[in-house]
Amino acid sequence: MKPIKILFFLLLAFSSILVFAQKKTKNALKATPCINVLSLFTAANVPAMASEEEFAPLINSTEETPANLPGNGLAQHPMLYIGENCNRMSLINDGKVIWTYATGKGPEYDDVWMLSNGNILFSRMKYLAEITPDKKVIWRYDLNTKDGMDHTETHACQPIGLDRIMFVVNGLPPKLVIINIKTGKVEVQHELPYKNPQDPSGIHGQFRRARVTAQGTYLVSFLNMDQVVEYDKDFKEIWKYTIPSPWAAIRLKNGNTLINDEKDWLTREVNAKGETVWEFNCKTDLPAQYQLKAAPQTCTRLANGNTIFTSRGQKGNGPQLIEVTPDKKVVWVLHDWKDIGDATAVQILDDPGMPEIPGQSEH
Repeated sequence: MKPIKILFFLLLAFSSILVFAQKKTKNALKATPCINVLSLFTAANVPAMASEEEFAPLINSTEETPANLPGNGLAQHPMLYIGENCNRMSLINDGKVIWTYATGKGPEYDDVWMLSNGNILFSRMKYLAEITPDKKVIWRYDLNTKDGMDHTETHACQPIGLDRIMFVVNGLPPKLVIINIKTGKVEVQHELPYKNPQDPSGIHGQFRRARVTAQGTYLVSFLNMDQVVEYDKDFKEIWKYTIPSPWAAIRLKNGNTLINDEKDWLTREVNAKGETVWEFNCKTDLPAQYQLKAAPQTCTRLANGNTIFTSRGQKGNGPQLIEVTPDKKVVWVLHDWKDIGDATAVQILDDPGMPEIPGQSEH
């Protein structure tokens, strides 16, 4: 065999090995706890509509998706997606909605988690629930929806392991609760500070987000008291940051705290000293062609350092998700009212970490 032919076959073999290695690496990068259970949602036993579901339409929109938006549309990230004005939860993979869960009329989805076993925990204002991929309700906690001094609601929840759930009850008084869903035992129940003790109209605006940190502390966003407070396990205040209308706050893996100021359309990252280390204002930092129609309520920090902002839009208008780099470059704009509703919270499923271990999912 001539040397040139030998060289040709060697190059061909090397190219095949390289392509295989690239595919293997790509697949390995995708193998996260949530990605590993996505097949459960498209299995033969999953109903299109379970008996516990109630039909919920998408938001009626006549707005066309603008052309040439940054990123890859719905294919940018596999994600679990909810909005407070659309009661149809969506699971998205490979650019398609592969699973939904509808909860009928009335407000409102606010918080959502996919666990490593595929179960989904969510808050629906008047109740909390955990469901399986085949849409069986394995746990539910109902609030008192009647008007008056005894009215309660919930907007924040978080899994702690596979058996325990932390949530906040808005009410008079509001409470942070941890319950073991296997035993039914309430393991933690502590009253939180609040204002207007005789006015039930303020209950709705008390809290939207609370998180248990990797250190076992409680990070609580006081929406109508303009502060984010961290408590130790005995509910002693150990850190505080004052900011208008903090809809959400998450403790990042670097030790900083990322806060959404809904009033000013601002997301700010601060260190333990309260110093600003990064911030993004969706009114002034977004190019005109990508402007949101409603202030971002929550955000997600990705493993690559990028940040995703959610938006409810305005009656089916405007972008729903924006992703920016640390240097504020816009790399993704999701503007799709035909396939999904508005955005209040999103969990990116190919991000590493066990969601039910506090601190490992930065959403």
